[in-house]
Amino acid sequence: MLKRTNGIGFLPRIKDNNVSNYSEDRDAQKRLDAIMNDPSYEIAYKDEAFMSRDDLRPARLQLELLKPETLMEEAGIRSSVVVFGGTQVDSKEQAETRMAAAKAALAANPDDETAKRGVVRAENVLRKSRYYEECRRFAKIVTEFNKQHRDGEFFIKTGGGPGIMEAGNRGAFEAGGKSMALNITLPFEQRPNSYITPGLCFQFNYFAVRKMHFLLRAKAVVCFPGGFGTLDELFTALTLRQTGRMQDIPIILYGKEYWDGIIDFQYLADQAVINDSHLKLFQYCESPEETWQVIRDFHGV
Repeated sequence: MLKRTNGIGFLPRIKDNNVSNYSEDRDAQKRLDAIMNDPSYEIAYKDEAFMSRDDLRPARLQLELLKPETLMEEAGIRSSVVVFGGTQVDSKEQAETRMAAAKAALAANPDDETAKRGVVRAENVLRKSRYYEECRRFAKIVTEFNKQHRDGEFFIKTGGGPGIMEAGNRGAFEAGGKSMALNITLPFEQRPNSYITPGLCFQFNYFAVRKMHFLLRAKAVVCFPGGFGTLDELFTALTLRQTGRMQDIPIILYGKEYWDGIIDFQYLADQAVINDSHLKLFQYCESPEETWQVIRDFHGV
């Protein structure tokens, strides 16, 4: 039974052996707030602190695997062409801006070793800017094929950041098609590039699950010049192919001069740490058109 108060609302009738009349339990709201504001009352999957516990890692891993898989399936994406490459491989315009800044810094401090080093690095960035433009053209070629056939095959997939990743998504965007990206949380901010198709950019906390999603639907891996991250992804793919743990796909190293300069694969074979046959797990390409033709020939499309 409720007791009306001054026409505004009701107070609960509290029946207690020690209370002989109606009274307001003034501490009830405080107790209720304490109950409802405690993390234990939060629905489990909405409780960020609970979901972040070490013992909930298996659930987080499962969700990171399941969410992109579900959304890609719903989007009708059956396969991808994975593009790896460095974040520091700039477009020509960006590289020229960096070069100008490096020269200005050196002019202001002609004897500064760091400024001298900055010019050398900027020169190499400018020299590599062609890879940005060629990746962009490659992604455009692949996407035009994808759009023509509309069978869910050969979607461009990148790591979602700047540099070569941006070039890949940009080429697909400029072709009027869709492309995907698998972004990763890092100690420093990595925002997605703006050319990724909305709804197809996925963020990961775990590198391991991200690696799985790069290769699960892959029909080719194309590695443009890059650093540790690119090498990491390349050697993951090579190791899985070497051990027969993934589908047979072409692994393409774009720009033989660059790759020969940083890795002596033949030396690995000569030292008998890999088999001679393992040198056939990858091949070099020098143009967007050649790269796409290798992929087409491999899959017979």
